[in-house]
Amino acid sequence: MIEPETSPAFNDCRWIGTYTGGGGAGLYPLLDHDDGLAIGAAYLDASNASFGAYASRFDLHYLVDERDDGTLGVHRYADREWRRLAQVTTGGAAPCHVALDATQSWVAVANYMSGSVALYRLDAGGLPIAPPFVHANSGSGPNPERQLSPHAHWVGFGPDNRTLYVTDLGTDEVLAFPFDAERGIFGTPYTAFAAPPGSGPRHMLFHPRHPRTAYLACELTNTLVVLDADDTGLSERATLSTLPPAWHGANIVAHIRANAAGDRLYVSNRGHESIAVFALDPHGDATPIQHVASGGLSPRFFMMSQDERRMVVVHERDHRVTVLDILPDGTLAPTGLAVAVPGAAFALVS
Repeated sequence: MIEPETSPAFNDCRWIGTYTGGGGAGLYPLLDHDDGLAIGAAYLDASNASFGAYASRFDLHYLVDERDDGTLGVHRYADREWRRLAQVTTGGAAPCHVALDATQSWVAVANYMSGSVALYRLDAGGLPIAPPFVHANSGSGPNPERQLSPHAHWVGFGPDNRTLYVTDLGTDEVLAFPFDAERGIFGTPYTAFAAPPGSGPRHMLFHPRHPRTAYLACELTNTLVVLDADDTGLSERATLSTLPPAWHGANIVAHIRANAAGDRLYVSNRGHESIAVFALDPHGDATPIQHVASGGLSPRFFMMSQDERRMVVVHERDHRVTVLDILPDGTLAPTGLAVAVPGAAFALVS
């Protein structure tokens, strides 16, 4: 395969995960040359890598294979080559998100189509130990096109590593599982937050510096919900639109991320084709300050460079990856850098 080079624009090596249904062959290296962006030959043993997580403890990448009979692959990138070390079932259909606990001893997977979450303990080498703990949710929501059944879309561990959270787009819930890193999940899940009916919770994150504040991106209502977190669950502090006030049209929210300083938060809009930028004050309250064109159709995912000077945006509908500058004040600006990637869905750093 073509050897990827460390990009001077990113200060790290980027790879683009792709859907086979869109023509993607696997993970493509994103190369930055003097005349613009390019991609190299694909790593073929990572199909439908629509999301992943990296364990520094083991130097391993955990990548979902988002199919009806989907799996979780364990991969290592070393000596400028990828190698798949293991592949395990996720106990459900269409795995779409994966997360590691704070000790990097457990890996959790959200299965979208089956509305279930799987939790694996990792062995001494970082490989999942079968069988996983699997919990399937039940219920539905008022949107007949998107909410006829549960759809787990995101999974993540709380800041104190004592709770495993799951957002369910189909039932308008954020579920919480009591968690112990020594024993894994115990007890039964409870509804930590009942989102407004039809809102479709997609992704959630905790403030990087204020663990009692969380943010929920609701896909179907194009809203950002600011949440207060305590030992009993999550409660709504404020709800803001991810769209400009004067704009009307079809849109669904996708990804959400905050900067390391915790004073800027970003949400991608599919339809408006933009990244919404929110300022976060010292209390974690959010104020919209910018909407910038993402440079393609349906920005499904984005990630920032290690020095937070550039943002890579992955567009699903037109199979396009673009780059935005992150300015000193945290707002965004187009760079004109773009490249076609078949089946583009996700980006990761090796």
